Amino acid sequence: MRRFLNWTTAVPLLALLALALTWGREPPMVVVIIVAVLLAGAVLAAVHHAEVIAHRVGEPFGSLVLAVAVTVIEVALIVSLMISGGEKTASLARDTVFAAVMITCNGIVGLSLLAATLRRRVVAFHAEGTGGALATVATLATLSLVLPTFTTSAQGPEFSPGQLAFAAVASLALYGLFVLTQTVRHRDYFLPVTHDGQPTPPDSHAPRPTTRTAFVSLALLLVALVAVVGLAKVESPIIESAVSEAGLPHAVVGVVIALLVLLPETIAAVRAAKRDQFQISLNLSLGSAMASIGLTIPAIALASIWLDGPLVLGLGGTHMVLLALTVGVSTLTVVPGRATLLQSGVHLVLFAAFLFLAVSP
Repeated sequence: MRRFLNWTTAVPLLALLALALTWGREPPMVVVIIVAVLLAGAVLAAVHHAEVIAHRVGEPFGSLVLAVAVTVIEVALIVSLMISGGEKTASLARDTVFAAVMITCNGIVGLSLLAATLRRRVVAFHAEGTGGALATVATLATLSLVLPTFTTSAQGPEFSPGQLAFAAVASLALYGLFVLTQTVRHRDYFLPVTHDGQPTPPDSHAPRPTTRTAFVSLALLLVALVAVVGLAKVESPIIESAVSEAGLPHAVVGVVIALLVLLPETIAAVRAAKRDQFQISLNLSLGSAMASIGLTIPAIALASIWLDGPLVLGLGGTHMVLLALTVGVSTLTVVPGRATLLQSGVHLVLFAAFLFLAVSP
């Protein structure tokens, strides 16, 4: 009984109940406010349970669990919206994946660097592992979001069925190879290091959770993430109305929803940076970007069997410039294996530019 009185257990269950009661309906403003509070609580609960799992299984498995779990649920939401939304959702996958890449590679990395460098002048991490992760993200993003703009087999910024199948297989293969590298062959490249580059000793301040506790946290993590993504969708009509009344582009809605969905990773990454574990922040941010592309493209390739209408994947010129600049800046941040407050500022300015251009294209 005491476990169920704990807020980290009660809030995800209440959020899931709220999702069941409000899904497919237009709730009144009072209910919308309650849903927003439960959404925020579910985000915090998800971070707590992710950290319990990470403490039990160790890094980099803990970061991988959170990144993959939230991405799988996010992909399920994207596919369901595309199947039910018709032609107006033709660019939904592209917009969501690009927003996820910019949020993770600039927003989360920038905030984590800020938290870490305010504590220490210089933060250290493994350039080998982080560089490999960045190379994988850049390759996946280019294959899936840039090439469709220039291919000629299909009209517009789209892939032909054969090209989409190749992109899906390549995405899954690269993501699977990275997970193998991260968790088996070169796991040490993704473990936290101290500010002078030495391996961080295991956390001795708290005992490792039991296996039973870890499984309970895993179940509650999934419940919390389902609630986060679902309640973000419930809130989307209110967000759409606010965006429309403000005279902003409709693409802003996707950015806001992506920000809500990626809140668990953001909070977990910043908290890790404050604990002098910046490598975990990088594992979370780049891992989420990679999972977002590597799982979304195969999912929509499969769903395209049932989808009617075009599937727009290619980015426009402005977004391609932002993506190229992000890859270039991230490379310069990663190569030395050490970063300062300056790199934090550069990434945050890039993130601000993405948000500004979403509002004022």
